Amino acid sequence: MGLYDRHLLPRLIDRGMRNKVMAGYRHRVPPLAAGRVLELGTGAGLNFPFYGRQVTHLFGLEPADHLRQLAARAAEPLPFPVTLLGSGAEALPLESGSIDTVVSTWTLCSVPAVEAALGEARRVLRPGGQLLFMEHGLAPDGDVARTQRRAAPAMRALAGCNPDRPIDALVDAAGFRFTRLERAYLEGPRFLAWHFTGAATPA
Repeated sequence: MGLYDRHLLPRLIDRGMRNKVMAGYRHRVPPLAAGRVLELGTGAGLNFPFYGRQVTHLFGLEPADHLRQLAARAAEPLPFPVTLLGSGAEALPLESGSIDTVVSTWTLCSVPAVEAALGEARRVLRPGGQLLFMEHGLAPDGDVARTQRRAAPAMRALAGCNPDRPIDALVDAAGFRFTRLERAYLEGPRFLAWHFTGAATPA
């Protein structure tokens, strides 16, 4: 991993994640989490203020050192313990069936091996646990999807983002059953605005 990936990219990602559009939607997912919670791609801890007291322990997964340091500061006022993990989502350092809720917001686009990451999320969830997610991905409109596919190589190289991932199909293929699924354009450029928001349990 080079200088750009270690130092510059995490700062660019953090700046992008603080935009007003995302801030306006952060309240939709974390408040639904309960029990022992694993958040994939914690970043600087921008979701932390939205978790409720029904959380008993939060595990925040963030491989970037700079973002993990920011998350540690964001965790200080929380009323429940927080453990920050520096590994990737493809190999979670948690026991099988040990997590009640997995949360993923604007993360699955950037995980290098997203199928493996979703398989790991399913592994660590207890029976009846749930995956809560809000992710952008492949749009149903042909012109938007073509733009996403054309932009994907540059976005992967510059921002680590794959804008053309079919999030619903990936979650389904990983062995989850949807209990709620919303698909809609949010605010912003259309090639980034198609979102999948919902909940799923291990099938």
